[in-house]
Amino acid sequence: MKTAIIGAGRRRNGIGQYIGKYFQKNGAEIVSVLGTTQATAQEAASALKSYGAGAVAYSDFSVMIKEKSPDAVVIASPARTHYEYLLKCVEQGVHVFCEKPFVRTDKNCGDPVSLLDPLFEKAGRNHLKIAMNCQWPFSLPFYEELCGPVGPESVETFFIRMSPMASGREMISDSIPHALSILYRVFGPGDIYHLFYRADEEKNEEMEIKFNYASASGLCRSHVKLVRTDCQPREFSYGFNGRIVERVLDVDTYDIFFRYSGKTMQISDPLELSVRDFISAVEENREPQVGGDHIINNAILLKKINDGFETVKDIEE
Repeated sequence: MKTAIIGAGRRRNGIGQYIGKYFQKNGAEIVSVLGTTQATAQEAASALKSYGAGAVAYSDFSVMIKEKSPDAVVIASPARTHYEYLLKCVEQGVHVFCEKPFVRTDKNCGDPVSLLDPLFEKAGRNHLKIAMNCQWPFSLPFYEELCGPVGPESVETFFIRMSPMASGREMISDSIPHALSILYRVFGPGDIYHLFYRADEEKNEEMEIKFNYASASGLCRSHVKLVRTDCQPREFSYGFNGRIVERVLDVDTYDIFFRYSGKTMQISDPLELSVRDFISAVEENREPQVGGDHIINNAILLKKINDGFETVKDIEE
């Protein structure tokens, strides 16, 4: 699979470089990198050489597609550019692995369904696979090994703590898709009710969001805590029914561990598992695990949370 990466630089803690690493490791060939300038693209391409990638640097999307003819494109550029690149990729007939979110879901933005439905319909007609990189659902088997089985019939509560680099309202789009994606994996498609927000008014760097996630298979009282953090390792934990695993990161080796109730277990990097699923989905002509229906449901609920947000006071609807 010849693969191009849009946004493989590490500035502002981007993860395009690591996505590229896992594509190369799992049998894809990184043939090109697109940056905002030729200099930044060359810098990113040079960084990928340590993973065995011989990527050519570009600053023009059309020229890159014409000259390298990739089979797939990774979109790891800033969130505001995702939808435009998604449209371009589908128009060019390439598979897409894209960072979240797919579309803007700010309060005054349009309906995400009206934007995403035509995109997926066209991709389907052209046999293209589109996946969103929400990697934490791929960690659920490791969670269950430490904490026991998770299913809609037994889960009543969900908690997740994340540490985005963004602050204020931007924390919602940066982090909430991960929480919604885990809930989708456990419960299937759903809706949210009884939204409750609490924000740090002074520094705008902490936020709590609570809601009920309701699906055909059950209802889950959900609690999301966001605390802005600049430096690695950034705190991350999640769990169900009070059984919360803490993610422990070895910053030297990037090995990842889950810790719960005095036990520590090394886990596979969920980012790599997300990449593997996309590659196999293309090879097997199947829907990625975080594919069309999952992505659209995620965007609908993300917009609902964004629409209801107020920074000045606690509110409940």
